[in-house]
Amino acid sequence: MRPRDVWLAYWRLMRRWHRYEVSGLENLDGGPALIVGYHGRPIAHDLCMLTVEVFERHGYLPHGIIHGAFGHRPRLKAFIDDLGFVTGDGPELSAAVERGEHVLVAPGGTREGCRSARHRYRVAFGRRTGYVKLAARLRIPIVPVAADGVDDTFIGLNDGHWLGERVKMPLGLPVWFGAGPLGLWPLSPPFPVRIRQRIGQPIPPPETNDPDAVVHTHQRVMQAVQDLLDTSRGAAT
Repeated sequence: MRPRDVWLAYWRLMRRWHRYEVSGLENLDGGPALIVGYHGRPIAHDLCMLTVEVFERHGYLPHGIIHGAFGHRPRLKAFIDDLGFVTGDGPELSAAVERGEHVLVAPGGTREGCRSARHRYRVAFGRRTGYVKLAARLRIPIVPVAADGVDDTFIGLNDGHWLGERVKMPLGLPVWFGAGPLGLWPLSPPFPVRIRQRIGQPIPPPETNDPDAVVHTHQRVMQAVQDLLDTSRGAAT
C-alpha cells in the first residue's frame, strides 16, 4: 500500500472519530493558494483532515510544508515524498503552483502545537514571516484556516519547545508530553472531541518583500486565524 493510501485511510478514520466538519471550502476553489493554519496539539489534526477534503474535491493532496526533521530520515523522506510534502521552499512548490495546486503550512509549528494546556487556542506565529514571502514569490493568496477542538485532542503537560532546547534536541525537535484517554501521547489515541474547521477569505500577498509590507500581511493573517478560532469556539459553545 502506498504512503498516500495509508494517509488517506487514517485521516478518513479520524474524520469520523472527531465528527469533523468544515465550512468555507469554496474559498479554495479559485486557483492555487497558500493555506495557513493554526497548529493544534500536538499534530495539526484539522489540517491533516483538510488534505483529505482537498484530495476528494480536487484530486490531489495539498503540498504541506513540514518540520525539517522529516527530511533527514530516508524512510520518512520516502513517505512524505509520496504525499507531496516538502521540508522547505524548493522547486517542487513552484511546480505545484504552476499545476494549480495548493500549498499548506502551519507557521506556528511545534512552538504552537507542543505547548502546555495553559496556552490554548492562541495564535503564536511569532516573527515567522517566511510564509508571507513565499506567497509573494509564488504570487498566490493566503487562505487562513482554524478549528475548535484541536487543542483538546490531548492535554499538554509541558512546553515541548522549551524542554527540547534545554536537553539540546537535534534539528530543533520538541520534547513534549501529552495525556490522552488511554495514557501518554503517542501511545494513546486522541480524545474524541468534535472538530469544526473554518476556512476564511483569501488574503492577497504583498506585491513585494518590502519588510513593512510583509509584517503588515503577517499581522493581518495572524488576526484572521485568531478570529476564525474565536468564531469557531463561540459557535461550539
